[in-house]
Amino acid sequence: MTHPLPPMPRAVGSVNWIGLWTLYAREVRRFVKVHQQTVWAPVVTTLLFYAVFALALGGAVRMVGDVPYMEFLAPGLIMMAMTQNAFANTSSSVVIAKVQGNIVDILMPPMAPVELALGFVGGGVTRGLCVGFVTGLAIWAFTPLHMPHPGFVIFHALMASMLLSLLGLAGGIWSEKFDHIAAVTNFVVTPLAFLSGTFYSVASLPPVFWWIAHFDPFFYMIDGFRYGFTGQSDGTLALGVVVMLATNGFLWWLVLRMLRTGYKLKA
Repeated sequence: MTHPLPPMPRAVGSVNWIGLWTLYAREVRRFVKVHQQTVWAPVVTTLLFYAVFALALGGAVRMVGDVPYMEFLAPGLIMMAMTQNAFANTSSSVVIAKVQGNIVDILMPPMAPVELALGFVGGGVTRGLCVGFVTGLAIWAFTPLHMPHPGFVIFHALMASMLLSLLGLAGGIWSEKFDHIAAVTNFVVTPLAFLSGTFYSVASLPPVFWWIAHFDPFFYMIDGFRYGFTGQSDGTLALGVVVMLATNGFLWWLVLRMLRTGYKLKA
């Protein structure tokens, strides 16, 4: 009679694909399970912003360059909804795990820092793209949206969602309670978003604020994304691509360093 072999440790290999996929699936299921709050609520909020600006114009056709204002505004609103939800997904996931004390369940599995970062960021990017897509369809019902440069739309949607997911992950690791991540939202994310030209063309700003806007990485993600829809930009597109890549590269380095050192994660 043969006896079954005793339990043996699983060979992980150079990449823990099972752990990476499990973490990513967990992050996606977190927001899908409460989709009324995580997907549909941002769409309704964005449509309210759109309605306020439409009513403020009172039916007048205002132009920004060669583009009607409402068509100019739409990509900015889509990007705002997309990036805010990407940030919320990663930041809330880490902060909730730390406050509830189950962050150890994420740190104990044999997963490298890059695998942990990919799992969290992948979930944030997925939520951001889902919200952006649904928001775009909702706005399309009221404003004709064209896409003469789809490559810019896809690139900036991915890079912007990744940027805010990384920022949310870094903020979540730094935060010890919900008040801390709220401070990051109120004093970092919101000011950068409102100074980025979401609701206006930065070409109309005074010189001082024009320069401030051009040092804001959020400006380049809005500007490139809007160019994909309208063919009109306020900045240098090539510089915007470089800024997006450089900012994401820095945030990847920062997040990986935090995870490797266990900064505010390990006692």
